[in-house]
Amino acid sequence: MLYRLDADGQTLVAHQPPKGLGCVLYWGAALPQDEDLTALLDGTAMDVTGGMMDEIAPLSVCPEVARGWPGQPGMVLHDDAGRPVYPVFSGEIRQEVAQDGGARGLEIIGIDADHGITYRAQFQLRAGQLLAQAFLSFDKAPYVVTWLAAPVVPMPTGSDAVIDYTGRWIGEFQEQRHAWRPGALLREARQGRSGHEHPPFALVTTHGASWDQGTTYGFALHHCGGHRMIAEELPDGRHLLMFGSALGAQDRPEANVKTPPLHMFCSQEGRNGIACQFQSYIRNQPGPQSMRQPRPVHYNCWEAIYFDHDAQSLRDIAERAAALGAERFVLDDGWFGLRDDDTTSLGDWQIDPRKWPDGLRPFADYVNSLGMGFGLWFEPEMVNKDSALYRAHPDWLLGPADQPAGRQQYVLDVSRADVRAYLVEEISKVLASAPIEYVKWDHNRLLPWPSAAQAEGAYQLWHDLTTRHPEIEFESCASGGGRIDLQMFTVAGRVWLSDSNDALERMRIQRDAAQFLPWEVTGSHVGPRRCHTSGRVLDMSTRAWVAAQRHMGFEMDPRELTEDEADVLKQVTQWWKSNRDWRAGADILRLESGDAAVIAEQQIAADGHRFVVFAGRQAASEQIAPRPLPLTGLDPQARYRITLVNRAEAPTLSRGAQAIKTGPLILSGAWLMEHGVNLPWSFPATIWVLEGTRIDE
Repeated sequence: MLYRLDADGQTLVAHQPPKGLGCVLYWGAALPQDEDLTALLDGTAMDVTGGMMDEIAPLSVCPEVARGWPGQPGMVLHDDAGRPVYPVFSGEIRQEVAQDGGARGLEIIGIDADHGITYRAQFQLRAGQLLAQAFLSFDKAPYVVTWLAAPVVPMPTGSDAVIDYTGRWIGEFQEQRHAWRPGALLREARQGRSGHEHPPFALVTTHGASWDQGTTYGFALHHCGGHRMIAEELPDGRHLLMFGSALGAQDRPEANVKTPPLHMFCSQEGRNGIACQFQSYIRNQPGPQSMRQPRPVHYNCWEAIYFDHDAQSLRDIAERAAALGAERFVLDDGWFGLRDDDTTSLGDWQIDPRKWPDGLRPFADYVNSLGMGFGLWFEPEMVNKDSALYRAHPDWLLGPADQPAGRQQYVLDVSRADVRAYLVEEISKVLASAPIEYVKWDHNRLLPWPSAAQAEGAYQLWHDLTTRHPEIEFESCASGGGRIDLQMFTVAGRVWLSDSNDALERMRIQRDAAQFLPWEVTGSHVGPRRCHTSGRVLDMSTRAWVAAQRHMGFEMDPRELTEDEADVLKQVTQWWKSNRDWRAGADILRLESGDAAVIAEQQIAADGHRFVVFAGRQAASEQIAPRPLPLTGLDPQARYRITLVNRAEAPTLSRGAQAIKTGPLILSGAWLMEHGVNLPWSFPATIWVLEGTRIDE
């Protein structure tokens, strides 16, 4: 039996063979409505030759060992005695019919009556994406499930590479490109969160695909915990990609097991097309409403004072931050328990009376009087052994008591309902004690092992607090960008992309993260003159414009600013405020300049009538004159007025008589995309900002 789904320019074709689980034969660009599916099935048949099994095992939605599958299996089961179990399924496919009569979803079912195992794979085509999730249930006896992949779809034989991401603290979203080769590529995040090292995103490109054209596929696992990715090329040349929770995520028999949902996107407009799909999905999915409101300019006090909370100094800092243009003040770590450093008090979510004898309300009220909202830092999932909470409940620790510490701290077992109840109550008391509109939720310690139960408990804790306090916006921070995934965006309206406030490093991190993240949810702050994580000293203009590429904020001591620095920061902040409305919903498109020293992007409004280009120079170029920067996403027949926003920053070594340095240029979209914009010469560690407006004649 053959089945078909169509939606938003995509087609999925599924087949139920006489035995075993059903298979996805095709997913990708829309097929003709009169496509002969039987001929399509016949066209996928492979030949058999020497050195092969007499029957080629089908690529089912959960590749089955019992059917002779030669690659990585879709599930690994053991009984309570530790013996492996290899289900033998008989299957069927059921189609979901939408109100308009068309099919929008289907379910592939497999039953192994002997073992009492039922497998279900659910697919939905919606909002330009394919959403897939797998479920296992056991009727006779529970099994230990050490691996279960989300439903698998074939990758085209014309795909040439898998792109995934690695990283580290202050160096997130580092892109890696892997050519398909015989065997399996394994990436696994075993540290309990979606991770700096292995964030749960991947791309598959086809031959000839570029940033603006060619078929490209995007994948993201909807999961905030440990996970596993396998990309495999079989000996017969077939390609597949698997995602699921980390191995060992389930360490005891269960009656029901499911994978996190897997989001899959397909674009014929290259990697920028995939980026737009991800950005739109995150921006528009149900969840926190804050990301769809005008984004306020942040001020965070961490890199100004660290743990030194002095109310009078903080009032002075707040006044200066407001004068610079800040619209929200976030009080970071150090306000609770006896928290004078990172060795103590995590878990004791009571306001420190030494530092705040009257509580936080007087300071929050003062911040409000300056025209700023008030936000507060928490790290709910963590505990110090030097805390009242640990002394009262050492049994609440996740893992053994003698495990190594991480940042002087340990992890609470939030899979326990009593632990979550304590945290919700104590945190809620603080949130009710002052006009708090924002919570920065940190996660600075790796888990002792991957645990699906811990990930589910953490998400439940987030959900409980956001449901109880719907008026408060929550930010996901995990030593910077250590917990950025699609599940987080159902409860958090903002992520702290990196603890690095070094503008040069931020250029690269922000560019690569924009493959998935819209600017509205991506926090970016103007750091201190001397960066605390790199030691690099950068000009205020560069620091400010790099922060203005995303959700802008300040994170430095404003008392250090010179008058000139303060003036530049005010001007850039005002530009950001003046443009945030039309930029809401703008796509971030990567630009390729032909100069490896330049990192450039274009943010284009939803209606295509306005755009802004940020072109940063990280280092000295190999050639003497800047190469033209081609733009993208424009109407070739339209004309655009191009203005260099910060042309006054052209250095004296930029001596040419370029019109862009004295006024706007009016050029066609065709010219701007084929030739590009000739920018002035600039020093390393600087950035040019261009504005474009479509002229309707």
